[in-house]
Amino acid sequence: MEFRRVFDTIPEQFDKYRVRYSSEVFDSIIEYAKIGPGRSVLELGPGTGQATEPVLNTGCDYHAIELGENLYAKMVEKYGHLANFSIVNDDFITHDFGDEKFDMIYSAATIQWIPEQIAFSKTFELLKPGGTLAMILCIGDYKTPNEKLYAKIQKVYDEYFKPDTVYEYGGFRYQAATEYGYTDFEKREFYAVREMELEDYVAFCGTHCDHIVLSEPYRSRFYEGIREAVIQEGGKVVFNDTYVLYLAKKPE
Repeated sequence: MEFRRVFDTIPEQFDKYRVRYSSEVFDSIIEYAKIGPGRSVLELGPGTGQATEPVLNTGCDYHAIELGENLYAKMVEKYGHLANFSIVNDDFITHDFGDEKFDMIYSAATIQWIPEQIAFSKTFELLKPGGTLAMILCIGDYKTPNEKLYAKIQKVYDEYFKPDTVYEYGGFRYQAATEYGYTDFEKREFYAVREMELEDYVAFCGTHCDHIVLSEPYRSRFYEGIREAVIQEGGKVVFNDTYVLYLAKKPE
């Protein structure tokens, strides 16, 4: 199974433990793109809605496309009763949107799963003139708050983190949007502190794609090692989170 599909195997765990984003991120996006009633928005790969509600609640004409069948079902369960909500279960890479055009397309930790050329050229084509592309990601730093814990966790990774398939994605060039016709590219950052108790942190680790595919005997040893490290250092993990927001415009 390719990595971008493994999240669909843990919909309930994904829904409970994946990172949410600060309200300041969405305030910035909504103000920048002037999102509200009468505006059409497409979210790429919403998962189970970690970045959905603030946009959906503006009253915009919200659309989403989700690859995972179980994640799609969770989205329908949570938001399907809302009149301004629409979602399709398909692959953005191959999906035919017909004549649909959007005032904004956005993703939260999703667009990097799409090949760059398709990600930027297809979103550019789907946007109305003057439309916005917004890309969000979270960088979680748990080294700065507790370097001793960080060192112990890294030792556990060195000894026991042996996934069946090595994660080789990375290096998505967000700034390359300007090579595909986008203008007004900018980067904004927002900050927050996140604290996780032991079992919540362990469950959160289990939502990462390469952690999902860990098999025995390494899987049990890995999570036992993580638990022991966190217990030894006070029973919780603190993150200094940086929410990165990239914005770009399709010219009028």
